[in-house]
Amino acid sequence: MKIVVIGTGYVGLVTGTCFSELGVDVYCVDIDQKKIESLKQAEIPIYEPGLQEIVERNIKAQRLSFTTSAEECMQGADAIFIAVGTPPDEDGSADVRYVLEAARSVGRALNGYAVVTVKSTVPVGTTQQVKQIVQEQLDKRGVEIEFDVASNPEFLKEGRAVRDFMMPDRVVVGVESQRARDLMTTLYSPLMMTDRLLFTDIATAEMTKYAANAMLATRISFMNDIANLCELTGANVDMVRKGIGADIRIGTKFLYAGCGYGGSCFPKDVRALISTADKLGYSMEVIKAVEQVNNRQKKVLFEKLNRHFAGELKGKKVAVWGLAFKPDTDDMREAPSLTLIESLLKAECEIRVFDPVAMPNAKKIFGDKLYYAQNMYDAATDADALVVATEWKEFRLPAWQTLSAAMRNKVIIDGRNIYSRKAMQQNGFTYYRIG
Repeated sequence: MKIVVIGTGYVGLVTGTCFSELGVDVYCVDIDQKKIESLKQAEIPIYEPGLQEIVERNIKAQRLSFTTSAEECMQGADAIFIAVGTPPDEDGSADVRYVLEAARSVGRALNGYAVVTVKSTVPVGTTQQVKQIVQEQLDKRGVEIEFDVASNPEFLKEGRAVRDFMMPDRVVVGVESQRARDLMTTLYSPLMMTDRLLFTDIATAEMTKYAANAMLATRISFMNDIANLCELTGANVDMVRKGIGADIRIGTKFLYAGCGYGGSCFPKDVRALISTADKLGYSMEVIKAVEQVNNRQKKVLFEKLNRHFAGELKGKKVAVWGLAFKPDTDDMREAPSLTLIESLLKAECEIRVFDPVAMPNAKKIFGDKLYYAQNMYDAATDADALVVATEWKEFRLPAWQTLSAAMRNKVIIDGRNIYSRKAMQQNGFTYYRIG
């Protein structure tokens, strides 16, 4: 089989690369010439465990190619995946202009039957817009070419995207014809997960993606709300989580209290769902509360630090461990660390940061306003306080004596609850956590 993937961002690159690993001939298309030239040399623009090796292997096997021209690779394509970005617009809605432009490029280049598949996260109705635009372009060309459209939302977790693609919980595909269904079944059959293929109508597939992310974001904000109440009542949020998580109707996933969610999906998709409902005259009250709680939760780290120093933060040296919104990625989009650092800068603190992979992205955002440490202990040198904003594995069991000797004041704000109060007491640290 042969597929074309339009867009070489996170979703497009992972999708195309993983399909090539399954034996499919894949052509990845992007308008960014510099990016394409780098990809041809197997230089990938994102950090994702396992992806580099697969890219290298399939370029060498000539199953994975990169180009700036959709026209030159469209011949014989069985499926065309649109996997471009849908950034938030000013009103919070998803900006689908890149998806629609990709549809135009497909219509201009399509030369035989294919399933035009929207992989991007898009509001309900967008795939039908794609169908209309492709047909308009074919009409302009004066050609009659049969095609189908499909919605195939991604459910990839950053840091585990390759595994999620190769061993999916489910693959949701919205189709309109049996021919499209058969082709998508064949395409995903190497995963040996055909029993997990869920076929729906197109609108349902589009909505499923937003509903899934909204539910996960809801669980996070709910638990953070409970954690904040635990602090006021003296309850232990860790034990509360275990108590409710033992209920099989609830489970334990996404019930960890922390300093808020970030990344490229949850914040954007929650806002887009709210915006879609608002445009239809319906108010998503629960989801609006989820966003409000999350925005408030991102301020908790600074508030705890500020209270400890009684508002006297000017000139204080603060170490920050973790910049990415979650471990195993360099993605800092809407990360809690951003809210923290911006507040520290306003308070005129000296900030020393360390993250295993996200430092280059931090430099693009903050420039020379921060000290970029060589390692976690370098970041903590002479620090008045240490704030843990991302739960990287290497932060979980530090050399306490080394850390204690490095810091000026032994104060730790644990935004991810990765340490125990007992260990902190034994090592002489003043310790604050979530809940």
